[in-house]
Amino acid sequence: MSTESTEVDRRKFLRSVAGAGLAAASGWASAQKIEGFKPNARYPDVAVEVLDPSFLKYRLYSSSVEQLATGMRWAEGPVYFPAGRYLLVSDIPNNRIMKYDETNGAFSVFRDPSNYANGNTRDRQGRLVTCEHSVTRRITRTEYDGRITVLADQYQGKRLNAPNDIVVKSDDSVWFTDPLFGINGNWEGFKAQSEQATTNVYRIDPNGSIRAIITDLMNPNGLAFSPDEKKLYVVEWKGTPSRSIWSYDIAPDGTASNKTKLIDANGAGALDGFRVDKDGNLWCGWGSDGRLGINSADYDGVKVFNAHGKPIGFIHLPERCPNLTFGGPKNNRLYMASSHSLYALYVEAEGAV
Repeated sequence: MSTESTEVDRRKFLRSVAGAGLAAASGWASAQKIEGFKPNARYPDVAVEVLDPSFLKYRLYSSSVEQLATGMRWAEGPVYFPAGRYLLVSDIPNNRIMKYDETNGAFSVFRDPSNYANGNTRDRQGRLVTCEHSVTRRITRTEYDGRITVLADQYQGKRLNAPNDIVVKSDDSVWFTDPLFGINGNWEGFKAQSEQATTNVYRIDPNGSIRAIITDLMNPNGLAFSPDEKKLYVVEWKGTPSRSIWSYDIAPDGTASNKTKLIDANGAGALDGFRVDKDGNLWCGWGSDGRLGINSADYDGVKVFNAHGKPIGFIHLPERCPNLTFGGPKNNRLYMASSHSLYALYVEAEGAV
Protein backbone atom coordinates (compact mmCIF):
# COMPACT_ATOMS: atom_id res chain seq x y z
CA MET A 1 0.00 0.00 0.00
CA SER A 2 1.39 3.43 -0.93
CA THR A 3 2.12 6.15 1.59
CA GLU A 4 -0.42 8.39 -0.18
CA SER A 5 -3.25 5.85 0.04
CA THR A 6 -2.40 5.15 3.67
CA GLU A 7 -2.64 8.85 4.44
CA VAL A 8 -6.02 9.09 2.66
CA ASP A 9 -7.35 6.13 4.65
CA ARG A 10 -6.05 7.68 7.88
CA ARG A 11 -7.85 10.93 7.14
CA LYS A 12 -11.07 9.09 6.35
CA PHE A 13 -10.80 7.21 9.62
CA LEU A 14 -10.17 10.37 11.63
CA ARG A 15 -13.17 12.08 10.00
CA SER A 16 -15.41 9.10 10.80
CA VAL A 17 -14.23 9.03 14.41
CA ALA A 18 -14.81 12.77 14.75
CA GLY A 19 -18.26 12.42 13.26
CA ALA A 20 -19.14 9.56 15.58
CA GLY A 21 -17.90 11.54 18.55
CA LEU A 22 -20.01 14.54 17.58
CA ALA A 23 -23.06 12.34 17.14
CA ALA A 24 -22.58 10.77 20.54
CA ALA A 25 -21.98 14.13 22.19
CA SER A 26 -25.17 15.47 20.66
CA GLY A 27 -27.17 12.48 21.81
CA TRP A 28 -28.06 11.43 18.26
CA ALA A 29 -27.10 7.80 18.88
CA SER A 30 -30.20 7.24 20.99
CA ALA A 31 -32.56 9.60 19.21
CA GLN A 32 -34.98 9.39 16.32
CA LYS A 33 -34.46 11.56 13.25
CA ILE A 34 -37.18 12.45 10.78
CA GLU A 35 -35.28 12.81 7.52
CA GLY A 36 -36.41 14.00 4.12
CA PHE A 37 -38.44 17.08 5.05
CA LYS A 38 -38.66 19.47 2.11
CA PRO A 39 -40.09 22.97 2.47
CA ASN A 40 -42.69 23.92 -0.10
CA ALA A 41 -41.01 25.69 -3.00
CA ARG A 42 -44.05 27.70 -4.04
CA TYR A 43 -45.41 30.76 -2.21
CA PRO A 44 -47.73 31.07 -0.44
CA ASP A 45 -46.95 27.87 1.46
CA VAL A 46 -49.91 25.49 1.13
CA ALA A 47 -49.08 24.22 4.64
CA VAL A 48 -50.42 27.53 5.99
CA GLU A 49 -54.19 27.21 5.69
CA VAL A 50 -56.52 30.18 6.00
CA LEU A 51 -59.71 29.17 7.83
CA ASP A 52 -61.04 32.72 8.08
CA PRO A 53 -60.12 35.83 6.05
CA SER A 54 -58.95 37.54 9.24
CA PHE A 55 -55.94 35.19 9.29
CA LEU A 56 -54.58 36.72 6.09
CA LYS A 57 -53.28 39.56 8.25
CA TYR A 58 -50.92 37.15 9.99
CA ARG A 59 -49.84 35.01 7.03
CA LEU A 60 -46.62 36.10 5.36
CA TYR A 61 -46.99 35.44 1.65
CA SER A 62 -43.30 34.65 1.15
CA SER A 63 -42.65 32.54 4.24
CA SER A 64 -42.67 28.74 4.46
CA VAL A 65 -42.42 26.10 7.17
CA GLU A 66 -38.83 25.00 7.87
CA GLN A 67 -37.46 22.00 9.73
CA LEU A 68 -34.62 23.32 11.89
CA ALA A 69 -33.58 20.19 13.77
CA THR A 70 -34.62 16.60 14.36
CA GLY A 71 -33.64 13.63 16.52
CA MET A 72 -35.78 14.05 19.63
CA ARG A 73 -38.30 11.61 21.04
CA TRP A 74 -40.92 14.05 22.38
CA ALA A 75 -40.16 17.73 21.98
CA GLU A 76 -41.79 20.10 24.46
CA GLY A 77 -41.50 23.40 26.28
CA PRO A 78 -39.66 25.67 23.78
CA VAL A 79 -38.41 29.01 25.11
CA TYR A 80 -36.48 31.70 23.23
CA PHE A 81 -33.68 33.85 24.68
CA PRO A 82 -33.31 37.05 22.63
CA ALA A 83 -30.04 38.14 24.24
CA GLY A 84 -28.29 35.00 22.99
CA ARG A 85 -30.50 34.38 19.95
CA TYR A 86 -31.05 30.76 20.91
CA LEU A 87 -33.97 28.51 21.74
CA LEU A 88 -34.17 25.77 24.35
CA VAL A 89 -36.50 22.81 23.91
CA SER A 90 -37.13 19.82 26.18
CA ASP A 91 -36.63 16.29 24.85
CA ILE A 92 -38.52 14.58 27.66
CA PRO A 93 -37.99 10.81 27.18
CA ASN A 94 -34.28 11.41 26.54
CA ASN A 95 -34.11 13.39 29.80
CA ARG A 96 -32.39 16.41 28.32
CA ILE A 97 -32.88 19.99 27.16
CA MET A 98 -31.63 20.83 23.66
CA LYS A 99 -30.35 24.15 22.36
CA TYR A 100 -30.92 25.59 18.88
CA ASP A 101 -28.57 28.45 17.97
CA GLU A 102 -30.39 30.83 15.65
CA THR A 103 -27.15 32.44 14.45
CA ASN A 104 -25.54 29.32 12.96
CA GLY A 105 -28.17 26.55 13.03
CA ALA A 106 -26.27 24.41 15.55
CA PHE A 107 -28.35 21.98 17.59
CA SER A 108 -26.73 20.62 20.74
CA VAL A 109 -27.37 19.35 24.26
CA PHE A 110 -27.90 22.14 26.77
CA ARG A 111 -28.66 20.08 29.91
CA ASP A 112 -28.34 16.33 30.47
CA PRO A 113 -29.87 15.03 32.65
CA SER A 114 -32.71 17.52 32.96
CA ASN A 115 -34.88 15.70 35.52
CA TYR A 116 -37.30 15.08 32.65
CA ALA A 117 -37.88 18.78 32.11
CA ASN A 118 -41.14 19.63 30.37
CA GLY A 119 -42.32 23.25 30.14
CA ASN A 120 -39.83 26.12 30.14
CA THR A 121 -40.21 29.87 30.20
CA ARG A 122 -38.14 33.01 30.64
CA ASP A 123 -38.72 35.28 33.62
CA ARG A 124 -38.76 39.06 33.32
CA GLN A 125 -35.04 39.14 34.23
CA GLY A 126 -34.14 36.79 31.38
CA ARG A 127 -33.57 33.63 33.45
CA LEU A 128 -34.69 30.12 32.55
CA VAL A 129 -37.58 28.77 34.64
CA THR A 130 -38.32 25.06 34.22
CA CYS A 131 -40.90 22.42 35.10
CA GLU A 132 -39.04 19.24 36.11
CA HIS A 133 -41.95 16.85 35.79
CA SER A 134 -40.50 13.58 37.11
CA VAL A 135 -38.02 12.41 39.76
CA THR A 136 -37.56 15.87 41.36
CA ARG A 137 -41.10 17.10 40.48
CA ARG A 138 -40.32 20.75 41.04
CA ILE A 139 -40.06 24.27 39.59
CA THR A 140 -36.52 25.58 39.20
CA ARG A 141 -34.82 28.75 38.07
CA THR A 142 -31.39 28.78 36.44
CA GLU A 143 -29.40 31.74 37.73
CA TYR A 144 -26.99 33.78 35.62
CA ASP A 145 -24.03 31.84 37.01
CA GLY A 146 -25.67 28.47 36.31
CA ARG A 147 -26.79 27.70 39.86
CA ILE A 148 -30.21 26.07 40.23
CA THR A 149 -32.74 27.66 42.59
CA VAL A 150 -35.76 25.59 43.62
CA LEU A 151 -38.90 27.75 43.55
CA ALA A 152 -41.42 25.04 44.53
CA ASP A 153 -41.44 21.28 45.06
CA GLN A 154 -44.42 20.79 47.37
CA TYR A 155 -47.77 22.21 48.35
CA GLN A 156 -49.16 21.97 51.88
CA GLY A 157 -46.40 19.57 52.84
CA LYS A 158 -47.00 17.12 49.97
CA ARG A 159 -44.98 16.68 46.79
CA LEU A 160 -46.19 18.22 43.56
CA ASN A 161 -47.54 15.85 40.90
CA ALA A 162 -45.61 16.53 37.69
CA PRO A 163 -45.22 20.24 36.82
CA ASN A 164 -46.04 20.62 33.14
CA ASP A 165 -46.22 24.12 31.68
CA ILE A 166 -45.31 27.50 33.04
CA VAL A 167 -45.56 31.28 32.53
CA VAL A 168 -44.27 34.32 34.40
CA LYS A 169 -46.53 37.35 34.84
CA SER A 170 -45.24 40.93 34.71
CA ASP A 171 -45.51 41.19 38.52
CA ASP A 172 -42.91 38.35 38.70
CA SER A 173 -45.42 35.76 39.92
CA VAL A 174 -44.86 32.29 38.44
CA TRP A 175 -47.87 30.26 37.27
CA PHE A 176 -47.72 26.56 36.42
CA THR A 177 -49.91 23.52 35.82
CA ASP A 178 -49.47 20.27 37.75
CA PRO A 179 -51.10 17.26 36.06
CA LEU A 180 -50.09 13.60 36.42
CA PHE A 181 -48.39 12.88 33.08
CA GLY A 182 -44.82 12.74 34.37
CA ILE A 183 -45.64 10.14 37.03
CA ASN A 184 -48.25 8.08 35.17
CA GLY A 185 -45.64 5.79 33.59
CA ASN A 186 -41.97 5.27 32.85
CA TRP A 187 -41.70 6.77 29.37
CA GLU A 188 -41.30 10.41 30.43
CA GLY A 189 -39.78 9.71 33.83
CA PHE A 190 -40.64 7.20 36.53
CA LYS A 191 -44.02 5.99 37.65
CA ALA A 192 -44.95 7.29 41.09
CA GLN A 193 -47.92 7.79 43.37
CA SER A 194 -49.57 11.19 43.47
CA GLU A 195 -49.65 12.91 46.85
CA GLN A 196 -52.03 15.71 45.85
CA ALA A 197 -55.79 15.19 45.94
CA THR A 198 -56.33 17.31 42.82
CA THR A 199 -54.44 18.45 39.72
CA ASN A 200 -54.02 22.20 40.13
CA VAL A 201 -52.87 25.46 38.63
CA TYR A 202 -50.49 27.13 41.07
CA ARG A 203 -49.16 30.64 41.58
CA ILE A 204 -45.79 31.29 43.18
CA ASP A 205 -45.90 34.79 44.64
CA PRO A 206 -42.85 37.05 44.31
CA ASN A 207 -42.30 36.47 48.06
CA GLY A 208 -41.95 32.73 47.42
CA SER A 209 -45.27 31.51 48.83
CA ILE A 210 -47.33 29.11 46.71
CA ARG A 211 -51.11 29.03 46.25
CA ALA A 212 -53.44 26.70 44.37
CA ILE A 213 -55.47 29.10 42.22
CA ILE A 214 -57.48 26.59 40.15
CA THR A 215 -58.31 23.16 41.59
CA ASP A 216 -61.26 21.86 39.53
CA LEU A 217 -59.56 20.92 36.23
CA MET A 218 -58.64 17.36 35.32
CA ASN A 219 -54.98 17.40 34.29
CA PRO A 220 -54.47 21.07 33.36
CA ASN A 221 -51.82 21.43 30.68
CA GLY A 222 -50.81 24.48 28.63
CA LEU A 223 -51.48 27.97 29.99
CA ALA A 224 -50.99 31.59 28.94
CA PHE A 225 -52.19 35.08 29.81
CA SER A 226 -54.05 37.47 27.54
CA PRO A 227 -51.91 40.44 26.42
CA ASP A 228 -53.30 42.66 29.21
CA GLU A 229 -52.92 39.80 31.75
CA LYS A 230 -56.52 40.19 32.87
CA LYS A 231 -57.38 36.68 31.66
CA LEU A 232 -55.67 33.35 32.14
CA TYR A 233 -56.24 30.59 29.58
CA VAL A 234 -55.71 26.95 30.63
CA VAL A 235 -55.96 23.70 28.66
CA GLU A 236 -57.91 20.92 30.36
CA TRP A 237 -56.31 17.81 28.92
CA LYS A 238 -58.77 15.19 30.12
CA GLY A 239 -61.97 17.18 29.98
CA THR A 240 -65.16 15.63 28.69
CA PRO A 241 -66.46 15.20 26.12
CA SER A 242 -63.58 17.01 24.36
CA ARG A 243 -60.42 18.78 25.40
CA SER A 244 -60.88 22.47 26.10
CA ILE A 245 -59.31 25.82 26.85
CA TRP A 246 -60.90 27.59 29.81
CA SER A 247 -60.75 31.33 30.37
CA TYR A 248 -60.55 32.90 33.84
CA ASP A 249 -60.66 36.50 34.98
CA ILE A 250 -57.59 37.20 37.13
CA ALA A 251 -57.74 39.79 39.90
CA PRO A 252 -54.67 41.83 40.92
CA ASP A 253 -54.20 39.55 43.96
CA GLY A 254 -54.11 36.48 41.69
CA THR A 255 -57.54 35.03 42.43
CA ALA A 256 -59.44 33.52 39.50
CA SER A 257 -63.14 33.86 38.69
CA ASN A 258 -65.68 33.68 35.86
CA LYS A 259 -64.63 30.31 34.45
CA THR A 260 -65.72 30.23 30.79
CA LYS A 261 -65.06 27.69 28.05
CA LEU A 262 -63.25 29.60 25.31
CA ILE A 263 -62.28 26.76 22.96
CA ASP A 264 -63.60 23.22 22.56
CA ALA A 265 -61.47 20.76 20.56
CA ASN A 266 -64.81 19.35 19.43
CA GLY A 267 -63.88 15.75 18.68
CA ALA A 268 -60.52 14.08 18.19
CA GLY A 269 -58.48 17.30 18.31
CA ALA A 270 -55.96 17.43 21.14
CA LEU A 271 -55.03 20.83 22.53
CA ASP A 272 -51.64 21.06 24.22
CA GLY A 273 -49.23 23.95 24.74
CA PHE A 274 -50.03 27.35 23.22
CA ARG A 275 -48.98 30.99 23.07
CA VAL A 276 -50.85 34.28 22.70
CA ASP A 277 -49.85 37.05 20.29
CA LYS A 278 -50.14 40.79 20.84
CA ASP A 279 -53.57 40.86 19.19
CA GLY A 280 -54.89 38.23 21.60
CA ASN A 281 -54.94 35.28 19.17
CA LEU A 282 -54.14 31.84 20.59
CA TRP A 283 -51.62 29.76 18.59
CA CYS A 284 -52.26 26.20 19.80
CA GLY A 285 -50.24 23.03 19.46
CA TRP A 286 -52.57 20.51 17.83
CA GLY A 287 -52.86 16.81 17.13
CA SER A 288 -55.24 13.90 17.55
CA ASP A 289 -56.25 12.44 20.89
CA GLY A 290 -55.26 8.97 19.70
CA ARG A 291 -58.73 7.55 19.26
CA LEU A 292 -59.26 4.81 16.70
CA GLY A 293 -60.85 5.37 13.31
CA ILE A 294 -59.35 8.76 12.44
CA ASN A 295 -56.37 9.84 10.36
CA SER A 296 -53.96 11.42 12.85
CA ALA A 297 -52.05 13.18 10.08
CA ASP A 298 -55.07 15.39 9.43
CA TYR A 299 -54.69 16.90 12.91
CA ASP A 300 -50.92 17.49 13.12
CA GLY A 301 -49.88 21.11 13.32
CA VAL A 302 -50.83 24.42 14.92
CA LYS A 303 -54.38 25.72 15.07
CA VAL A 304 -54.93 29.45 15.53
CA PHE A 305 -57.98 30.90 17.29
CA ASN A 306 -58.92 34.53 17.75
CA ALA A 307 -59.58 36.02 21.18
CA HIS A 308 -63.24 34.94 20.94
CA GLY A 309 -62.34 31.29 20.32
CA LYS A 310 -63.02 31.24 16.57
CA PRO A 311 -60.59 29.13 14.47
CA ILE A 312 -58.93 31.33 11.86
CA GLY A 313 -55.85 29.46 10.65
CA PHE A 314 -54.05 26.13 10.60
CA ILE A 315 -50.36 25.37 10.03
CA HIS A 316 -49.97 21.81 8.77
CA LEU A 317 -46.91 19.93 10.00
CA PRO A 318 -45.64 16.41 9.27
CA GLU A 319 -45.58 15.69 13.01
CA ARG A 320 -47.80 16.39 15.98
CA CYS A 321 -47.03 19.70 17.71
CA PRO A 322 -47.14 19.57 21.54
CA ASN A 323 -45.92 23.13 22.13
CA LEU A 324 -44.63 26.33 20.55
CA THR A 325 -43.29 29.79 21.23
CA PHE A 326 -42.54 33.07 19.49
CA GLY A 327 -38.94 34.18 19.05
CA GLY A 328 -36.42 35.73 16.71
CA PRO A 329 -35.10 39.31 16.78
CA LYS A 330 -38.57 40.65 15.88
CA ASN A 331 -40.48 38.12 18.02
CA ASN A 332 -42.33 37.03 14.87
CA ARG A 333 -40.77 33.62 14.27
CA LEU A 334 -43.04 30.82 15.42
CA TYR A 335 -40.97 27.93 16.80
CA MET A 336 -42.95 24.67 16.88
CA ALA A 337 -41.71 21.77 19.04
CA SER A 338 -43.20 18.82 17.17
CA SER A 339 -42.64 15.26 18.37
CA HIS A 340 -39.18 14.41 16.93
CA SER A 341 -38.36 17.77 15.36
CA LEU A 342 -38.24 21.54 15.67
CA TYR A 343 -40.01 23.56 12.96
CA ALA A 344 -40.29 27.31 12.39
CA LEU A 345 -42.39 29.75 10.41
CA TYR A 346 -42.14 33.53 10.12
CA VAL A 347 -45.54 35.17 10.62
CA GLU A 348 -46.95 38.70 10.71
CA ALA A 349 -47.67 38.37 14.42
CA GLU A 350 -45.61 38.99 17.53
CA GLY A 351 -45.72 37.08 20.79
CA ALA A 352 -47.43 38.93 23.62
CA VAL A 353 -44.41 38.23 25.86
